[in-house]
Amino acid sequence: MFERLGRLVVHNPWKVIAGWVLVTIAIVAFAPTLSDVTNSDQANFLPSDYESVQAGDLAKDAFGQNNQATATIVVKRQDSQVLTGGDQTSVGDLATALDGARIDHVEQVVTGKQFLSKNQKVQLVNIELRGRGDDPALVDAVKDIRTNATSELKGSDLEYAVTGQVAMQADNSDAFDTALVIVGAATIALIIGLLLLIYRSPLAALLPVITVGLVSTIAPGLVAWLAQALDFQVDQSVQIVMTIVLFGVGTDYIVFLLFRFRERLRAGDDPKAALIAAVARVGEVIASAAAAIIIAFMALLLAAFGAFTSFGPGLSIAVALMAIAAVTLIPAVVSLLSTKVFWPSKSWQRVPKGSVFQRLGKFTGRRPGVVAIASGGVMVALALGMIGFNTDYDQTGQLPSDTESARGLDYMALGFPSGALNPTSVYVKADSGTLDQNALTKYAQALQDVPGVGGAMPGPTGAPFTTNKAGDIARIDLLLDTSPYANASLDLAGGPLRDAAHERAPDGAKAYVGGLSSVFADVRDANNRDLWVIFPVAGVLIALVLGLMLRSLVAPIYLMVAVVLGFFSTMGATVIAFQGIGDRPGVSFMLPMLVYLFVVAIGTDYNILMIARLREEAKKGHDPRTAADLAVEHGGPSVGAAGVILAGTFGSMLLAGVSFLMEMGFAVSLGILLAAFVMSMFLVPSVTALLGHAAWWPGHGDRANTGPTEHREPAPVA
Repeated sequence: MFERLGRLVVHNPWKVIAGWVLVTIAIVAFAPTLSDVTNSDQANFLPSDYESVQAGDLAKDAFGQNNQATATIVVKRQDSQVLTGGDQTSVGDLATALDGARIDHVEQVVTGKQFLSKNQKVQLVNIELRGRGDDPALVDAVKDIRTNATSELKGSDLEYAVTGQVAMQADNSDAFDTALVIVGAATIALIIGLLLLIYRSPLAALLPVITVGLVSTIAPGLVAWLAQALDFQVDQSVQIVMTIVLFGVGTDYIVFLLFRFRERLRAGDDPKAALIAAVARVGEVIASAAAAIIIAFMALLLAAFGAFTSFGPGLSIAVALMAIAAVTLIPAVVSLLSTKVFWPSKSWQRVPKGSVFQRLGKFTGRRPGVVAIASGGVMVALALGMIGFNTDYDQTGQLPSDTESARGLDYMALGFPSGALNPTSVYVKADSGTLDQNALTKYAQALQDVPGVGGAMPGPTGAPFTTNKAGDIARIDLLLDTSPYANASLDLAGGPLRDAAHERAPDGAKAYVGGLSSVFADVRDANNRDLWVIFPVAGVLIALVLGLMLRSLVAPIYLMVAVVLGFFSTMGATVIAFQGIGDRPGVSFMLPMLVYLFVVAIGTDYNILMIARLREEAKKGHDPRTAADLAVEHGGPSVGAAGVILAGTFGSMLLAGVSFLMEMGFAVSLGILLAAFVMSMFLVPSVTALLGHAAWWPGHGDRANTGPTEHREPAPVA
């Protein structure tokens, strides 16, 4: 099949290129943009049966809002002493001035005695904003609030800081924008630089960048079309992740193809025959690898957390497009360039001798047991780091600490519980009639007595609750002792507080716990459930793909065991680096899924390439140990080159200066290196050599081809 495809493409390159150009123009001209279908509200990605979602729906019905954005001005004296009566009057004047300033998207500005801390060192000004926290217009509103506040407090003994979700977004958007520019520039520079080092050719170095750029232009439009047609939401980070995935798999596939093309040229094939042979051999590997990745991504559709679900279709489309481009567009371009794709290097004309991969191959073939124990031992040792694994939902702790919103949190800590910025709201709904005010007061006090609850925010009347106009729904805003993102707050909001809220609810009423801590408690539950469902399902399906490709039941089993071990070793090393050495409370809750996406899914490419080469060498009549020797010698350079390039791409995130991006960069780059150099290059060949013919049971994947055995060709190295 792939040999016929190779002949078709190689002999009709202009038609293939013209087809890609026409498709690109059509999609760019008529497809919607990905931003039309994106959503960043984490609560909107939870199913409706989660309590935090039900609480949010109740809030919308009763108070006309559902996770409406707010900003908080935290005011204190410059000497951090008790606020005087005059200071409190100045804070009131500030609120009045802001309320009358007619700032766009500012609904209401409130302060007063109820917003003064018990030690009277801090007073809050609460600002209700019209819109959700991800609305870009609210960032401008925060800027206007700060400008007006600076003017109003000028010359006083007071200092302030505007904080809250929108303020954090405003402060940190620049940090993220800068980080993405740095990462993007470093990614392009690393890919081009490493490919120049490998091929010593500017054309070969630019080929992945140009191809990925073209596919990146097409994929978002197709994803947006699908999202509209099937009515599903897309997380705002899909575009960024999609670009990274495309650079990852695109570079891998192109490296696989060019290495095999160069190998056939060195063996004496003419350029067109060499390219057809490369497509025939590597096409099956690319198709199998892409199928495995697509299965892994589509398994995300089983997720309860919608942010993960939205990754599946988008990333699958991107990978499928990239795989098609790798076996059509790239060969078409290389067919036109011929050997000039390696210009000005002449290395494709000569056979290297005594390469590193030849020596590694010989050692693996001679001592497979030693190699298996050493490589497996390294991965097991790193995996032990998972013993101390904790997840971290603290978004504030992941962001830069030198911003005004971060300073506002420090000011607030002088007088309020850590949870004051994002209260945990308990909603009480009467089964019929109205709620009893005295019962609500007692209920609010009972909730404040729950360990971990620091108090309650007073409502407009001074009571510890707010009721809707009909009087049948009330909201009690509780302040937790710990940060609303901390695991302790999630444990409280999703456990003892919910239990108390349900058990002690007034007669004839039902209670729901909402707010940020409750949302993330449900996100955590959904996340844990998804990890236990998605990983096994994806593993079984990928194993089926490998089984069909290899006609074997044994090889897929130890290949998937190696992949699972790779996941745990990657996560274990990250835990050691950030929780142990870095002394963080945990790693980002998104990290296990991101490691799954990039290390497990994309890293499977290397296993497939190596096992395919092992089978190919076995079919030439070589015994298992010689096949392992030759597979490392011939397959090692392309796996190593692809791994270094992809690891370097993610490693550039370490320059971002944002904790989450640094965690992601470290974990994925290390995971890719482990997948390429430890798992695929050593563990898989050595285990296959030890198992011998049993690795291919019950099929005959290692059965020698009839006819003369092909001669041994030196490794294709740069």
